Amino acid sequence: MPLRDRTVIVSGVGAGLGHQVAATVVRDGGNAVLGARTEANLAASARDIDPGAARTAYRATDITEESQCEALAAVALERFGRIDAVVHVAALDTCFGGLEDADFATWQQVIDVNLLGTLRMTRACLPALKQRGGAVVVIGTQSSVAAPSQVRQAAYAASKGALTSAMYSLARELGPHRIRVNTVLPGWMWGPPVKAYVRHTARSEGVAEDEVLGRLTGRTALPELATDADVAEAVAFLASDRARAITGQSLLVNAGELMR
Repeated sequence: MPLRDRTVIVSGVGAGLGHQVAATVVRDGGNAVLGARTEANLAASARDIDPGAARTAYRATDITEESQCEALAAVALERFGRIDAVVHVAALDTCFGGLEDADFATWQQVIDVNLLGTLRMTRACLPALKQRGGAVVVIGTQSSVAAPSQVRQAAYAASKGALTSAMYSLARELGPHRIRVNTVLPGWMWGPPVKAYVRHTARSEGVAEDEVLGRLTGRTALPELATDADVAEAVAFLASDRARAITGQSLLVNAGELMR
């Protein structure tokens, strides 16, 4: 039980990675405090993870609003009395395209959510984290270090790359308080978004879903895609004391598609 009695805030909880992270926290003995913009999704996730509601709490939260970030941190303290880690899954990832077709107003929205929203949520948790130390785990993306050929998401990649750069500064700034800051860089994750991509691509091209999936797994060292649950396991490790000497690091969880 590496997270026994620890309280972990998870932003961006929906049907995919955020849900898996929260579920892994509870499985490993911790309390999961769920945040996302849609309260119905939070309620459904909490019921599935913890039907008795003994070790979960949630609040509808828009991380572009500082007051809402502070309110989510307050829920964790009111319900469980402490914050030991914050995991940043919340992101705006629906902006597609590159530079030539860029709408910079949309880019600003992406940066406000992915970069500044993550920093807002982290700052809201700092007073509690400073009391006994803890962990900040950022969900980045492999595309911030190696652009994919299938889908162009320059704004998303740039915002996540900025977060990785911010991680280094935060690790130095918060290290004296024994707060560790690390990033997980997933590649293609087998979960709801990628399943939908495979279905849509197969239908639009008139090919079998296995063919589309094979294009993705054909580039990995392991003959499969990492799953949402695989990424959640890495997050749980970095949030726990098993990673007590790890800070300022980026961990690729991608079945060996990209190696560094």
